[in-house]
Amino acid sequence: MSKHWAVKKQWAVLSVVVAAAAIAATVLSTTAGASPRTATATKVTLQLKWVTQAQFAGYYAAKQQGYYDKAGLDVNLKVGGPNITPEQVVISGGADIGLDWLPNLFATREKGGKIVSVAQVFARSGMTELTWKTSGINTIKKMGGKTVGVWCCGNQPELFAALNKNGIDPSDSKDVTIFNQPFDMNAFLSGQIDAAAAMTYNELAQVLETKNPKTGKLYSLKDLNVFKMSDPKVGTGMLEDNLFVTDKWLSDKTNQDTLVKFLKASFQGWIYCRDHQAACVKIVLDNGPTLGAGHQAWQMNEINALVWPNPSGIGVVPKAAVAQTAAIARKYGVIKSLPQGATNYVYARKALAQLRAEKVNTTGATWKKVTIKVTAGGK
Repeated sequence: MSKHWAVKKQWAVLSVVVAAAAIAATVLSTTAGASPRTATATKVTLQLKWVTQAQFAGYYAAKQQGYYDKAGLDVNLKVGGPNITPEQVVISGGADIGLDWLPNLFATREKGGKIVSVAQVFARSGMTELTWKTSGINTIKKMGGKTVGVWCCGNQPELFAALNKNGIDPSDSKDVTIFNQPFDMNAFLSGQIDAAAAMTYNELAQVLETKNPKTGKLYSLKDLNVFKMSDPKVGTGMLEDNLFVTDKWLSDKTNQDTLVKFLKASFQGWIYCRDHQAACVKIVLDNGPTLGAGHQAWQMNEINALVWPNPSGIGVVPKAAVAQTAAIARKYGVIKSLPQGATNYVYARKALAQLRAEKVNTTGATWKKVTIKVTAGGK
């Protein structure tokens, strides 16, 4: 081997070593500067109340926009379903955080389920009961002796309270026939039931997205009696979507810190959906909902109306609002006594304080609904 060739070989070997070192340095640098999720992300599972839809857009947006990642969280959004009760999932350890209606939490806690509400995302009720104008059932009282639909698994309190208020015992078949309503409106549309439960953001739209076989045109609000539980004439509207955890989980200091991070990021997701409604509809659609784009656009608008405006800041409501929900629940038989220690908004307020320090609008004081065109089949 010539001396010249030996020198060339040494330089070649040295070049390979230098290149390998550079690659290693790059990998180490990339790892050191990686997002919290790829480094030491804290895993959190949120049990949703139902399947993927705009009702949960804020959480999907928090994932898509990287708010959870930035907070150092790896969040799993666990979809719900007709036979899933979020309180039981959380109590059994199937999720860290759950989402359901506040009166259900009160009832679960009264029965010994040690869970506590840590954020009240919906500031008002979106539940209604529908009847056809042609039925003559234009008051709750006239539902006596009729077949009245409502969903199972913790969705009954507001309707049952309204029936009890009007002297109708939902547990007595002589007073009313309660129909275990599927999560569609087919039984109502076919005339199988006289009244149907409907959220402003979901089932009401499903009816409006359906053609009247007699006219060939879509049904309209003029065809319906819409009994809003929040209407003073009904008077049994209660706080709905809240986030909750078990007392045991919350007693851990590490979990308390995680909760503040989770709430802040989730609130950022909801704020994003408030300010970018169309973009959030797309985020939901990208996650494979059952119902289409038109329906999700309607739902996003109506969901925002339940979240915003909130003078107290997203996730927090006045004590009076919680007390009103508890009082209605007690008066009309959802619970037997007023709950103790059922809410704790300390961590939600900490999250809000951080957002306000960053000059983020947490109240949505000027937010207003937009007009959404109903589309056939929600497409």
